[in-house]
Amino acid sequence: MKRSLLPWALLLLATATGPGPQPTAGALGSCSHRCGDRSGPCSCHPTCFGLGSCCLDIRDFCLEVLPYSGSMMGGKDLVVQHLNWSSPSDGVICSFKESVQTRGLVDSAGRVHCVSPLLYETGRIPFTLSMDNGRSFLRSGTWLAVHPSKVSESEKSQLVNETRWQYYGTAGTHGNLTLTWNTSALPANFITIELWGYEETGKPYSEEWTATWSYLYSLATNIHNSGYFTFTPKPAPRNYQRWEVGALRIIDSKHHAGEKDVHALWSNEHALAWHLGDDFREDPVAWARTQCLAWEEQEDQLPDFLKELPDCPCTLAQARADSGRFHTDYGCDIEHGSVCTYHPGAVHCVRSVQASPRYGSGQQCCYTAAGMQLLTADSTGGSTPDRGHDWGAPPYRVPPRVPGLSHWIYDVISFYHCCLWAPECSRYMQRRPSSDCRSYHPPRLASAFGDPHFVTFDGTNYTFNGRGEYVLLEAVLTDLRVQARAQTRTTPEGSQDRGTGLTAVAVQEGNSDVVEVRLARRDGVLQVLLNQEVLSFAEQSWMDLKGMFLSAAAGDRVSVMLSSGAGLEVNVQGPFLSVTVLLPEKFLTHTRGLLGTLNDDPTDDFTMRSGQVLPPSTSSRELFQFGADWAVENASSLLTYDSEFLVTNFLLRPKHDSTFLPLFPEEITSGPSQAAEVAELCGDNMFCRFDVAATGSTNVGNASRVAHMQHLLRAQSLQPVVSCGRLAPPLNGRKEGMSYLAGSTVHFRCDNGYSLAGAEASTCQADGTWSRPTPMCQPGHRSYAVLLSIIFGGLAVVALVALVYVFLRRRKSST
Repeated sequence: MKRSLLPWALLLLATATGPGPQPTAGALGSCSHRCGDRSGPCSCHPTCFGLGSCCLDIRDFCLEVLPYSGSMMGGKDLVVQHLNWSSPSDGVICSFKESVQTRGLVDSAGRVHCVSPLLYETGRIPFTLSMDNGRSFLRSGTWLAVHPSKVSESEKSQLVNETRWQYYGTAGTHGNLTLTWNTSALPANFITIELWGYEETGKPYSEEWTATWSYLYSLATNIHNSGYFTFTPKPAPRNYQRWEVGALRIIDSKHHAGEKDVHALWSNEHALAWHLGDDFREDPVAWARTQCLAWEEQEDQLPDFLKELPDCPCTLAQARADSGRFHTDYGCDIEHGSVCTYHPGAVHCVRSVQASPRYGSGQQCCYTAAGMQLLTADSTGGSTPDRGHDWGAPPYRVPPRVPGLSHWIYDVISFYHCCLWAPECSRYMQRRPSSDCRSYHPPRLASAFGDPHFVTFDGTNYTFNGRGEYVLLEAVLTDLRVQARAQTRTTPEGSQDRGTGLTAVAVQEGNSDVVEVRLARRDGVLQVLLNQEVLSFAEQSWMDLKGMFLSAAAGDRVSVMLSSGAGLEVNVQGPFLSVTVLLPEKFLTHTRGLLGTLNDDPTDDFTMRSGQVLPPSTSSRELFQFGADWAVENASSLLTYDSEFLVTNFLLRPKHDSTFLPLFPEEITSGPSQAAEVAELCGDNMFCRFDVAATGSTNVGNASRVAHMQHLLRAQSLQPVVSCGRLAPPLNGRKEGMSYLAGSTVHFRCDNGYSLAGAEASTCQADGTWSRPTPMCQPGHRSYAVLLSIIFGGLAVVALVALVYVFLRRRKSST
């Protein structure tokens, strides 16, 4: 780095608004108690590595651990990187979130180890480290606690034939059960296998409502660590039988039974049918029915959580496109073969991303191969909402917001009672009815891609190819901000294009974390930064963050789901980024920036910061000034400057480069040799044609064409549809058809012994009403078809008898 630039860069970075509170400063030349601080003569902020400005002891105090993630159930061995403690004299203590302490150790190689604790929450958990037996905690880092279902199978013990464990004691399910595990994941010669139970006690929705994991008893002690254990379950002592949800834990036998926060392997949480008492085994159906009725009575006394859940999308296409508010339910995923064990008839289900605000509940929506909703009122495979959202809800830790486990207590074990162990599923479905979609409103969509081309929320298309950093979106409603960096492309010959493209996008909502997605190199590799620190997805592709969820399931695509229901998707298209923003309808009239004013009026999309509105007929050169007006300011920038290049070209210079003169759309020309190729590739797609002209590259033009087509396809998927709501079958009858969208027709039939009074069919009309109400099936009146069949059947019999009589008479007379 040029020495003349460094002091100015550090000064600007030190005064810039950072993503969160700064730690209390310690000695200015050290990172002790200063992790995240970039003031002083040296920096302890993650950006210092690229700027060459770190304090010399940053690795000793700002800790990195591997593995960096694990189950919130705890028991993971974490090794502190870059810290060597060759002569330990005191104990090592690891403090997580300043509330849970675990005992660490220093191994023979001088490496420092911590053990992750049992937690009741997911997300990034801050921890501090004491090397003097708790007298001081000078070192700090972050640990990622994840939902148990997202942990690698190699890190858990396996219930062989898990269904058998959870049906044990029911008809035909007896004998031995088997547990296996990876012995290298728990280095111990002898191990103990324990059962832990989970429960939530106290008055629901009160301060006394608490979540607790409890050690119950050991299945085996001091046995060889062989990776295999089989046993014949015996009914648990009566004082343990109230626990119906739990998990197995394997620990080194040197620890006493039930000792917390030690290196361990956990199994999946599951229904503890195998440990229930003799009354269950003697008559499991009667036992389960009793539990189901008790659950039904309790449910009727609890608040109605259904009213605050979002309506489901009407179609599978909408559900998959509305990625800010709904995400794939991994238990029924069309991209993984549609193995929908608990939803027969469905090919795909989604869950609401955010839990409901008051009760922490969750929505589930399932769809058939025809793309229509599958409702519990029509099929036991229909979607069921959850009193406890499967992914939990901030602030976690308390019922019904504990990730995974609250869902088990209030939604899953009751499903076992009513539907799997007893034939009382109608009771469950009545209290977990599917949502229809009559109140569903698709989100609004805007995109930016290529040499940047913009499609606003109200559908305006334009090109702004400035070089600098710009505001894509601001929404005061939730203090949502989306910013982007645009740079020129260097051609293979080393020259600069007369166009630009997006190379970084950052987002923050309110006081949430700041997430930035950028091209790390010009070879299409995405890099994700959290609060200006580069993230690794080597272990986890899904992260629960402050105010958002982050998914990087594919290497070239990142999705951000914000607490407001807004969604941001960033992916690589050619040499640049493509950005899609989805906003719920509540953002109407609340947006501004390069993605326009969301108000169903495209004529005011070119609104300047001052409020001045440029008309839709504005020339591309005037639009260039509109784009420049939305340049980011240093004081409010969300973007990261962690290299000499970024500091020199973006931090120390105006956010809009007024010296850069791009190619404007009216200047497009194509040589005769290229015209035919462009016409064949681009057709009438003007974005594609422009990018070929601006860059000379058909690959860049094709990338813009593909991005634009993807936008149009998604916009089509999100078109509103009309639903008339479910039409019930008549009493003592049935209906044919489970689609309730405009144009769909439902047919009615009566059971034997009943006749139809009313229309045989009803059609969903464009105004959201049915053309005919559900008819009635009246008893004691045979239908005309039945009467006619009886009459003609009787006549046929008479005719047959007459023919036989005549035949016999003739035969007799002939003899």
